Amino acid sequence: MGYQHGLFSWADVSAPDPAAASAFYAALFGWHAEDQQMPDGSYMYTMFSMDGEATAGLGQQPAEMSAQGIPPMWNSYVTVDSVDETIEKWTAAGGTVMMPAMDVMTSGRMAFVVDPEEAFVGLWEAGDHVGAGVFHKPGAMNWNELSTRNSEAARDFYGKALGWTFEEFPGSSPAYWLITMPDKKQGDPLSEDVYNGGFLTLDETFPDTIPAHWGVYFGVVDTDAVAAKATELGGSVVVPAMDTPAGRICVVSDPQGGTFSIIAPPAEQA
Repeated sequence: MGYQHGLFSWADVSAPDPAAASAFYAALFGWHAEDQQMPDGSYMYTMFSMDGEATAGLGQQPAEMSAQGIPPMWNSYVTVDSVDETIEKWTAAGGTVMMPAMDVMTSGRMAFVVDPEEAFVGLWEAGDHVGAGVFHKPGAMNWNELSTRNSEAARDFYGKALGWTFEEFPGSSPAYWLITMPDKKQGDPLSEDVYNGGFLTLDETFPDTIPAHWGVYFGVVDTDAVAAKATELGGSVVVPAMDTPAGRICVVSDPQGGTFSIIAPPAEQA
């Protein structure tokens, strides 16, 4: 049995050179990497873990995407009770399907879907693989965020498609909306915490070239130190570290262009 319907439960990245990406993330976060093979012995997927608990995944970026200059991408996955039923609600609400539902052997069933602003996200119906086993700790996924030009339309869409509810973060500018799941069940990550990610409004202060997209955050103890380590390992800083009410954040890119965010708790909570 997996996590609750609507809960973010997994993240992975696709890279042209999985071996190099694996070495980067293992060195940056201290993850243990375990490669999985197809029956013929060819590379299939890498599972990252910390202290025996799954944290994230890595796959091979399709050659045709690399040839088009499409950079590696971190993908966010939402657990759903039924991928097929969720796709019906998704399309009825105005979304589209990027990758149709498919079984991943006995691990689960998945699909990639696109919202009306063309931000894509993964749907995951758990089989043997429930998702991450650790959240909200240094090195683990702790937040998923939609950057949107129209947060009102996005709230309406995701409310219909996934059943999410929302709460505005007080005093935020631009407006920031928290995804709320007040009925989290025992066993879900931070079951006493009603929040499940957020919506950042891309107002006029953001360049027009930034499209709507989902981003992944990983927790760290020291944002500046991890950003510096990422550059030492061949990555780069995309958005310099800044303090926010939620903590000190920084947007980082791996050496192949896969972008993700890191966040350390506010000083008073560290």
